[in-house]
Amino acid sequence: MSEIYLDNAATTPISDEVLDEMTDKLKNVYGNASTLYGLGRTAHTILEESRHTIAQSLNADDNEIVFTSGGTESDNTAIMQTAIARQNLGKHIITTAVEHQAVLQPLAYLESQGYEVTYLPVDETGTISLADFKAALRDDTILVTIMTGNNEVGATMPIHEIGTILADHQAWFHTDAVQAYGLLDIDVKRDHIDLLSTSAHKINGPKMVGFLYRREGVNFPSFLKGGEQEEKRRAGTENIPGIAGMATAVTAITPTEKAHRQEKYAGFKQQIVKGLTDANVDFEVNGSLASDQLQHVLNIWLKGISTYVMQTNLDLAGIAVSGGSACTAGSIEPSHVLIAMYGADSPRISESIRISFGRYTTTEDVAKFIESTVAIVDRLKSKRGVHE
Repeated sequence: MSEIYLDNAATTPISDEVLDEMTDKLKNVYGNASTLYGLGRTAHTILEESRHTIAQSLNADDNEIVFTSGGTESDNTAIMQTAIARQNLGKHIITTAVEHQAVLQPLAYLESQGYEVTYLPVDETGTISLADFKAALRDDTILVTIMTGNNEVGATMPIHEIGTILADHQAWFHTDAVQAYGLLDIDVKRDHIDLLSTSAHKINGPKMVGFLYRREGVNFPSFLKGGEQEEKRRAGTENIPGIAGMATAVTAITPTEKAHRQEKYAGFKQQIVKGLTDANVDFEVNGSLASDQLQHVLNIWLKGISTYVMQTNLDLAGIAVSGGSACTAGSIEPSHVLIAMYGADSPRISESIRISFGRYTTTEDVAKFIESTVAIVDRLKSKRGVHE
């Protein structure tokens, strides 16, 4: 039985062209990019060519791209180093209640160190109110960190509007774009973004590679202490094969391709909603089906069926999806995103699953998911009816 993979928001399979590029560099470009001899110069050339490719994808300057080990390091660097570097200007930070843990955990640490964090609420679509944001902004706010798009429900935030509001404010604006990069049109200059985090493995690139966009003039010490790589902005020998692989993945995502993928994924969403509705499955969409959302993420509430039971039965059918909550050490913990959207007492918290599409998802995959879900729901309800 071949597995149908519908958990692309968690990670994506590496593409053939990325694998070929990385294999070539692993075999042939093993020099340290910081050395002066031929092999090192070759590695350095590839490093800078990759930096240029990635910078162009955001309308950034080449020297504003800092390579990291991925989204978590990029988020931590942006948040922790901003707090340390700017504490003389204030200790107030604004974020949302639905950020990734790579943002929430460093903020929790900063709170323990005397910083004040405002967590903006979201509505039932998973989006903040600009009025709430404006009301939270203070003279001593030094950082605003708000994700571009949500990894659990696909909600998008008003990034351009936030950036415009902050253009004349002292606060630096950081956005976690890990889920949105490669799908949405992001322009760091147009949107007045100071710091932006991404990860290669979300766009069919390698794991343990990412970058932090850091606007020229946004200065703080290197998060990692050691060598003087990345122009003293990130210590550690650069991962040339991984970086070249990420650049190859980025090259594949042209503006036309982004639009094509969003349209394709929106079609998959409609296919699922129609299929489950036609089969009389009792469900609701968590969040919104609006066209401005991240179309690769669909979160649904299957009423009366626990997340664990549904996820397990789909796994047995050869279909990989995510729970509407995070799995930790074998136990399912409530989704802070769904809690923020619907309240801690909502049955959605323990009865939702996330389906997420990717480059290699097909209409047939989605049809099989619908068929299996309908069969599982009917079987579970039949069993429940026998025992009631």
